Amino acid sequence: MLTTIPTFAGYGLGLRREHYRDFLETDVPVDFVEVISENFMLDGGQPRHILRQVRERHPVAFHGVSMSIGSVDGLDHDYLRRLRMLVDELDPLFVSDHLSWSRIDRFNSHDLLPLPYTEEALDIVCNNITTAQDALGRSMLFENPSSYIAFPGQVMTEWEFLGEMSRRTGCGLLLDINNVYVSSRNHGLDAHAYLRGMPLERVRQIHLAGHTQGAGLLIDTHDQAVCDDVWSLYAEATTMLGPVATMIERDDAIPPLAELLDELDIAREIGRNKQRLSEAA
Repeated sequence: MLTTIPTFAGYGLGLRREHYRDFLETDVPVDFVEVISENFMLDGGQPRHILRQVRERHPVAFHGVSMSIGSVDGLDHDYLRRLRMLVDELDPLFVSDHLSWSRIDRFNSHDLLPLPYTEEALDIVCNNITTAQDALGRSMLFENPSSYIAFPGQVMTEWEFLGEMSRRTGCGLLLDINNVYVSSRNHGLDAHAYLRGMPLERVRQIHLAGHTQGAGLLIDTHDQAVCDDVWSLYAEATTMLGPVATMIERDDAIPPLAELLDELDIAREIGRNKQRLSEAA
């Protein structure tokens, strides 16, 4: 029987190696941290004893980048076994991954590749999510992707695909606001319509990140501060959502911890504004 996905209305950061000492030696004002699952699953990976010590201070969310939930040849059962061991040891707040694929046979692209939004792809994704959730003994969250190409022959929008995927499998959703913005700009979509079309009652976590302007496209690089347009989209999303966990995601050009905490304070202030408006209504 799968566990119920908790509701958690806190503010957190991604735990990165550059900030280990801060988290171990000081009282960092966050409600949770998120780690890349694979960094702590592999032999010779990042030290698990660090993660155990941080877990004593803060709830921890696991965020994967290699499950390849869209792979037509199914999931890697050794990967699921190792992830289950980590989950059982540390009892994370959430376990999440991406609506994407990266693996075929023994080849791994080490990138989050897009899927066509077709009934065939939906069947594959749902079967794989069911396999993963059964293997882990819990419901997962899956994140909306950033994308740079669109496939011909698609029969549904991304938000319709995510909604049907969640309905069929019982999984929750991780709403990446920056990805909504990046994909909407790249494909000429209406980001506000995207939010309105999402099954927001299934969202349990939000990611906020930065991006880079490429040659005619926005690239989801996670190496910049959150931009004003993404903050505005986040503020709109908060008015439509119930309690969710919000975090700042930075994976490259890692700044001092204080800079990320300043960004997190912006998210907190937006949350306080939502609460004030709700109380005044």
